[in-house]
Amino acid sequence: MNKVAIEVKKEVKVDGRTNNTGRPVNKKSNRQARLAKQAFYNDVNNKFVSGVKFEINNSVYAYDSKGYIYNDLTGHVCNVNYIGRTKVQGFTFVLGKQVKVELNLKTLQFVK
Repeated sequence: MNKVAIEVKKEVKVDGRTNNTGRPVNKKSNRQARLAKQAFYNDVNNKFVSGVKFEINNSVYAYDSKGYIYNDLTGHVCNVNYIGRTKVQGFTFVLGKQVKVELNLKTLQFVK
């Protein structure tokens, strides 16, 4: 039995694609719309949790990792007790009464 040397040539894709089936993506499909929505929710949640400043009624606020929302001018604004995918719930005290605060992350305007 004789040994045979085989030379293998690997195809390298010029444009750097990996795992591409060659089919175009239907951007209007339900799956792509769902994935885009999930990516948006994840992005907004990460911005909030990481402390990116956001604007409400011409005032700029930010979330601190210690569990509260603060304003640069006035300091502490409210405590946060729940952070969900699209909603943040908190509370503050005004004149001795507890006031519940609810923020919708989908509608927040983040400041760059």
